[in-house]
Amino acid sequence: MAARAKARRRALDILFESSARAVAPVTVLAEHEARRSDAGNPPLNEYTTAVVTGVAQNLASIDQKITNSSIGWSLDRMPGVDREALRIGVWEITYRPDVPNNVAIAEAVALVGELSTDDSGSFVNGVLANVLAETTDASHTVSSGTDSSGTDSSGTDSSGTEESSD
Repeated sequence: MAARAKARRRALDILFESSARAVAPVTVLAEHEARRSDAGNPPLNEYTTAVVTGVAQNLASIDQKITNSSIGWSLDRMPGVDREALRIGVWEITYRPDVPNNVAIAEAVALVGELSTDDSGSFVNGVLANVLAETTDASHTVSSGTDSSGTDSSGTDSSGTEESSD
């Protein structure tokens, strides 16, 4: 298993524990670091720490993206492993341009394939694909300066003609 894959797995374990214990993720992270230090073990992988703190800092936004992209499934209804893997995947897609989107999705699917239900892989894949599509659409709209109808903020459509205001 590659170093980042191990780091994601450890981050998922910490996020899952945090959720199960209803304790802040950074608190659980600090507890893990303290236990490692007390045992004379090296600190956690930097990417594990980045994932846990990144998810914790952006949890509301991440959960909103998951909610918007998981039609018919509330966060509370999802298996805990699936929810935490989705949070990691959304964080990587949204906040880590150094992680290719297909890698973020594949790694989340691999985690739930190993740790969750038989249907979890396709569920996580579908939700993250929806998040990616929404993220891509949003960045496309922002970068082009036009809204989804092709009209920019001045009322001019993408062909250069003004829209009527009927």
